[in-house]
Amino acid sequence: MFGLDTTLLAFIALATVSVGALAYAFLFSSIENERKAGRRLETVKRAETDRAAVKASRDRVAEVAKRRKSVQDSLKDLENKQKSRDDKVAKPPLKVQIRQAGLDLSLERFYVYSVICGVVVAGLVLFIGAPLLVALGALVAGALGLPRWYVSFRRARRVKAFLEEFPNSLDVIIRAVRSGLPLNDAVRLIASEAPEPIKSEFRRVVEGQQLGLSLPESVLRMPETMPCAEAGFFGIVIQIQSQAGGNLSEALGNLSKVLRDRKKMKAKIQALSMEAKASAVIIGALPFIVAFLVYLSSPTYIMPLFTHPTGHLILIFSGIWMSMGIFVMRKMMNFDI
Repeated sequence: MFGLDTTLLAFIALATVSVGALAYAFLFSSIENERKAGRRLETVKRAETDRAAVKASRDRVAEVAKRRKSVQDSLKDLENKQKSRDDKVAKPPLKVQIRQAGLDLSLERFYVYSVICGVVVAGLVLFIGAPLLVALGALVAGALGLPRWYVSFRRARRVKAFLEEFPNSLDVIIRAVRSGLPLNDAVRLIASEAPEPIKSEFRRVVEGQQLGLSLPESVLRMPETMPCAEAGFFGIVIQIQSQAGGNLSEALGNLSKVLRDRKKMKAKIQALSMEAKASAVIIGALPFIVAFLVYLSSPTYIMPLFTHPTGHLILIFSGIWMSMGIFVMRKMMNFDI
């Protein structure tokens, strides 16, 4: 009986193993197909992911290239506009020079003042006993040279005052933008709180906006009344930021740093050229000092220069040669940054 049970159990176990083997044999192909399908699905998913990553990378590269091209086109356009403005700024008309000097004068009033100045200078020359020819030269110099020199002097002094305070005004705009204030409000803040001539220039920017100009267009017009490269830099930064976007506070911060570095470089060049300037002043003043000392020691020896026609010619040619020398020395000592 026990032997029969063992044989039955062994037969049942063998039948079970046989059925399992047959089932595995039949199901093996379907299981392998499912595994292959799963591997193919993973491969497809991976390929789609890689394709999406490649597409995203291409889109980023295309966006960067498009933005770079936009910036390059903007820079080229601004460069062309800046060249046309520089041509006007390099040799502006007299009316523009008067405006850049901060003088509230019309051309008619300026010409009247020029004539008065020439008459006064000629009268003073005649009063000290100079001949009529010298008085006529003094009339021309007083009417044409002296008023224009005064305009150029006021213009250069105004530009210098602007450059002294411009980096500080940019720092105020940077802090205002970083604190969340719009750029237009920051510009209005400078137009109301900054010292002159910064205040007047930014007030013109605000007035241009009130007349319908955009902020970049209004800022780009600043070099027309403030003839310096720094004002042009500010307009270019605002124009590029408005067209291409970006961090405005960072761009203005870089501009402020550049302006301060330019200021340091100018001060360094001025210090290095001070010895040459002092030598030029001494050389230029030496003939007048010697002539004055000779006049004090022996007036009859030097007076023929002022009373004889040959002396007048000598003075004229000496003045021309001295003017040429002073002009050459001035060109050698002045550097544009």
